[in-house]
Amino acid sequence: MASPTMTSTQRRVLAVAILASFVAFLDGTIVNVALPAIQRDLGGGLITQQWTVDAYLITLGSLILVAGSVSDAFGRVLVLRIGLIGFGIASIAVGLAPDPIFLIVARAVQGAAGAFLVPSSLALITSTFEGHARGRAIGIWTGLTTIAMIAGPLLGGLLVDLASWRYAFLINVVPIAITLWLVHPLRKTDRRMPDASIDWLGAILCTVGLGAAVFALIEQPNLGWDSPIIWLSLGGGILLFGLFLLRQRTARSPILPLGLFRARNFWAGNVATTFVYAALSLNGFVVAVYLQQGAGLPATLAGLASLPATAMMILLSSRAGALSDTFGPRFFMTVGPLVMAIGSLLLLTVSPDFNYWLQVLPGIVLFGLGLATTVSPLTSAVLGAVDTARSGIASAVNNAVARVAGLLAVAMLAAITGGSLDLTGFHRSAIVTAVLLTAGGIASFLGIRNPPHEDARLSP
Repeated sequence: MASPTMTSTQRRVLAVAILASFVAFLDGTIVNVALPAIQRDLGGGLITQQWTVDAYLITLGSLILVAGSVSDAFGRVLVLRIGLIGFGIASIAVGLAPDPIFLIVARAVQGAAGAFLVPSSLALITSTFEGHARGRAIGIWTGLTTIAMIAGPLLGGLLVDLASWRYAFLINVVPIAITLWLVHPLRKTDRRMPDASIDWLGAILCTVGLGAAVFALIEQPNLGWDSPIIWLSLGGGILLFGLFLLRQRTARSPILPLGLFRARNFWAGNVATTFVYAALSLNGFVVAVYLQQGAGLPATLAGLASLPATAMMILLSSRAGALSDTFGPRFFMTVGPLVMAIGSLLLLTVSPDFNYWLQVLPGIVLFGLGLATTVSPLTSAVLGAVDTARSGIASAVNNAVARVAGLLAVAMLAAITGGSLDLTGFHRSAIVTAVLLTAGGIASFLGIRNPPHEDARLSP
């Protein structure tokens, strides 16, 4: 996993960063293949399935901004340890949930704890590695953590078929315990910024605003647009999120420093992130659920369907990170999403006479190839656009953008599918996924610039 030229501290930091992020990403995707079993056990239909995903993403996407500020202010290692402990406790609560409401609340708490993991992990890497070593380290981190996003359905399927969906969450305790043991010696090298303060009002506005808007999108097919609950929730959510953005212009220590977006590659990379990760979340949800409920596959086989994409990430992600560091990210961030879009369109060949090898596998392979080409260069472009002193909040912003894009895509699932995840709904989702990915490639081509040298960054 790590280069022999790395120091022992660098190897430990990379291992900690990978494991901590792996847990958060794994849990974010392992749930997809468990959704049919959760629905059968606890009830609630498609709405419960959507909330099981989005309750996690709402708190993750909004509080990850606060976690980025806390990470820079009070130390990456301390924040990481808090996140790991909270995530472990919440995972146990999810695994023991007796009803949908308890499950959804526990998932929200789990997302809040997960928000403390990813920014601190990336910030540890960017503050420990320099130059080409940083690009390679981010490539390794990206490859192994993105595998979690793809391999989650496989692990979840095995646990659902062989034991229970509850073990898909309880299993988190093992890697969390290992990571806590590995991170303990790093506390002596922890870094923090003096005179720091946290914008808690901004955090509340962001979280409640996103939550209200997502509530409206998920419940709209059930209550209808003429329901005052829907339009008040949607309007109130948009208003609160707008107030959050205004707050960030005046707060002494904003959780979303708008000045970061003066760096071209930072704002362009986040625009690309919005399209690409919305597509990833939509595709992951729809494929995992349809292969079980529509094509009739058991959970394990539905999870195995993503295995070729996992292989693409293992083989190519680190190499793509190194090539991007040498030649610049623009080409990779343009071509990668377009390849994924072609893979998504190939899923239109799925028919009532289902055949995985001819109808699904070619699209999955192309999707994995494009993903491996895209993710590491995207991460490097965004983090390389700002000074390392701002790496914690920069990674938090990028991850927040990715999670918010994903939760909105899942929240709009009923509108995308026409209210039912049947074959027609599956095809409609594939088309929307391809459109989103094409938009991501175009945004990268138009917005990303290959930096002429390493010092072309925005100073703090």
